[in-house]
Amino acid sequence: MERFNDSNAPRVIPLHQQQPPTHGEGNSLPSTYPFKVQEPNARFTPPPTSLFLRNLYRNLFYLHFSLITILLTALTIRSLVSAHNRLSLSPPLLASTACSAASALLFHFLTLHNPSRALRAAFWLSPLLTCAVGIVLVSVGSAASLATATTALVCAIAQSLYSCWVSTRFDHAARVLSVATSPLPTKTTALVVLTSSQPARFLFGFHGGGDLWGDSGRRGVQVAVSRVKYMSFACGMDLETSVAFLDAIKDSLGSVCVGSVLVSVIGLVRGSARAISSVSAEADEFMFSCANCYSGVASRLITYGNRWGFVHVGVYNKGFVQASMDTWEMFRRVGLEPVIDSDLTSSFCFLCGVASGGVSALVGGSWSLAVHNGHATEISIYAFLIGYFMCRVAMAWPQACVSAYHVAYAENPQNHRFDPTIPVRIEELHRSQAQTSTANSHD
Repeated sequence: MERFNDSNAPRVIPLHQQQPPTHGEGNSLPSTYPFKVQEPNARFTPPPTSLFLRNLYRNLFYLHFSLITILLTALTIRSLVSAHNRLSLSPPLLASTACSAASALLFHFLTLHNPSRALRAAFWLSPLLTCAVGIVLVSVGSAASLATATTALVCAIAQSLYSCWVSTRFDHAARVLSVATSPLPTKTTALVVLTSSQPARFLFGFHGGGDLWGDSGRRGVQVAVSRVKYMSFACGMDLETSVAFLDAIKDSLGSVCVGSVLVSVIGLVRGSARAISSVSAEADEFMFSCANCYSGVASRLITYGNRWGFVHVGVYNKGFVQASMDTWEMFRRVGLEPVIDSDLTSSFCFLCGVASGGVSALVGGSWSLAVHNGHATEISIYAFLIGYFMCRVAMAWPQACVSAYHVAYAENPQNHRFDPTIPVRIEELHRSQAQTSTANSHD
């Protein structure tokens, strides 16, 4: 992990802590970057090892993208040879893609204008739509469709249970969304439309590649928007989203690629650790100790790779691991870890994607069943992926806004631009913990 760090990089100072520049310092950095190196006339440049790794991952991304584009073009041309197959598959996927775009934009605007309703809609519609997709797949009747339907129904039950479990956090999550996303950074909607259309372009060819754009594009939007919102929260400065996005693609793409991989893997490890800990609470001593050990490893890993690190990647141009370590250390210092652990923004964005994918799969699968083209299962799966990735990219900006809100608060809790939302939440969690401790002591 340490080879990704920028520990040798010059220390940078946020704008709200900087002194006015002396003569000759004003041109030491590009005007779009909201930081200045402490040493006079020094330009913020990552150390050679970190710069090499960033360039390596960036070039691997471009190579991957180019190879997929070539393969997709060749396979699409080949598919045109089979006119009957093309004609039978295109209408359902076109319809599902249109529904995906509509649902993604609906969640986008609903989150912007009514975060509370958007939050509840995502948590309750997602399991219902997933269950409906499972019923459609059961109607197909093939072995593959029944296996997929079983997976969908199990996921629907799990989502329902999770929604009931976290329902007490909805009010705070809605308040945070409302505060963090208002006002919307300029040109964010245009960026959302531009980037969210890319996964559909790749997946419509019936081949891989949507995951490439779906995750990297989403993280690129997250880095750009979090930088814009951080500047607004920390310094009261306005920065255009388009400028931040171009800077992210030009300077931070390697860190974005590293972060996309690490956040996904570490998030899976941490989620499984929480599940194992809850299950092993009443197990024997050996299982309990193993679960504690695994939870400790997961807690340690989250320090090296977490989604809040993308904020410092965009703002300070740090390497992802170093950015993750710095942000998590700030959270610990100001006692923000319990608030971060109970945050529902990531789950909200994920379930928005699942709901959008469910709508898309319902349209594509039902159409295929109606025309009896024999590809209902395949079309349902592709339609779900199109809807999921499109909405996930479209909903990257709320997660970026909330991340920037938490990071900016952790850096300067006394900033007058923050309302009492976070301090009130910290007090609520402390009271809840005290009540739980009292109840346990009485038992």
